Amino acid sequence: MKILTAIRTAERIAAVSIFLSMVVLYFTNVLARQVGGTFASDFAWVEEAVRLMSLFLVFFSVGLALEKGRHAGVHTWRDRIARASGLPLRKVIDAVGFVFCVYLVYLSYQMTAFVYGMGQKSPTLNVPVFWIYLAPTTGFALMALRYALSFFGRIDRFAGQASEDL
Repeated sequence: MKILTAIRTAERIAAVSIFLSMVVLYFTNVLARQVGGTFASDFAWVEEAVRLMSLFLVFFSVGLALEKGRHAGVHTWRDRIARASGLPLRKVIDAVGFVFCVYLVYLSYQMTAFVYGMGQKSPTLNVPVFWIYLAPTTGFALMALRYALSFFGRIDRFAGQASEDL
């Protein structure tokens, strides 16, 4: 589980660093606009950078949210259906989630490879566009990891979810 701890730590550091960088960049951009003139035009890249950073923030954080049970779900229905049917519904959810995320990793990797082959660059930041398409690949891989760990009982992603008896 040392590897999982290292991944969690890296995800948290990345998320906090990205979020703080976004705040600093956006604050600097607002100050530059107040000064105006050519100084403000030198900061035209900030808005695009913040948009791209928010994309990476979402996809780096989605695995952590899934592990903590902080994703959207209807817990009462899930638990009622599991009790009524006797099916291991949580395992089924984890298995389907894993397969779906692996499929999305495959699709997003193909898209990333295609965009990489095109050699397109972002007009404002002048960075290769494939980096943008790498965010979903990474995010869905992290989600697939969490679904697999939950399926095999290494983490309990359902522990933080309250179930109501109606």
